[in-house]
Amino acid sequence: MLEADALAFGFPGRTVGRGVSFALARGEVMCVLGPNGGGKTTLFRTLLGLLPAHGGAVRLDGTALAALPRAEVARRIGYVPQAHSGYFAFAVCEMVLMGRTAHLGAFAVPGRRDREVAERALASLGIAHLADRPFTGISAGERQLALVARALAQEPAVLVMDEPTASLDFGNQVRVLGRIRELAAAGMAVLFSTHDPDHAFLAAGRALLLAEGRPLAIGAPREVIRPDTLARMYHVAVRVVTVGAGSHTCLPDIASP
Repeated sequence: MLEADALAFGFPGRTVGRGVSFALARGEVMCVLGPNGGGKTTLFRTLLGLLPAHGGAVRLDGTALAALPRAEVARRIGYVPQAHSGYFAFAVCEMVLMGRTAHLGAFAVPGRRDREVAERALASLGIAHLADRPFTGISAGERQLALVARALAQEPAVLVMDEPTASLDFGNQVRVLGRIRELAAAGMAVLFSTHDPDHAFLAAGRALLLAEGRPLAIGAPREVIRPDTLARMYHVAVRVVTVGAGSHTCLPDIASP
């Protein structure tokens, strides 16, 4: 279980958010929604122990995260950062194989099983054909998928994903959201952020809405993603429409020309 208890977060000398509390268990998916600059990435980096908490606590299976060795945290929590271009022309398969380093000793080299895990991660996202391509030579969307594959190769108990569908076309967005649901069904705890409220309806059991760094609401997406909460976060008028068999989608309320 990944747990935040009255968590305050930010940078040295500057707190950007506070009052975040939740417990995420195996098999659960929670989505974090909020505007640009609303503190989502800073929150995630604090949950990962990459930034010190400004208050409150982060616990992993009941143990304070700060008390765990970094190698232990790396084995148990996977992280998908926002897409980046990369500086070194590693092959995509090598980038994904880096996800296995948390399971290797200081001077160990990846073995057969490590390579098989990396290959399965690539195949599960439909990018096995990119294995030998340089990471710096593929598209932004393909790089994002490779970063997701690297985290999957880590085989963590908890997966934290910072806007994993950014830069992806519609088809790949659907594939990633479907993979998130599959991982949760297999027992993994998944926390992801997005700018699309519909993704919370499609893949998450709970949604955490951040407004100015503070929790605006947390609960089932159909209960907390409403026109009033979306207007509070994004300062635009939005309609939440029920479609199909109880599914929901968000439509901006834009006047016709």
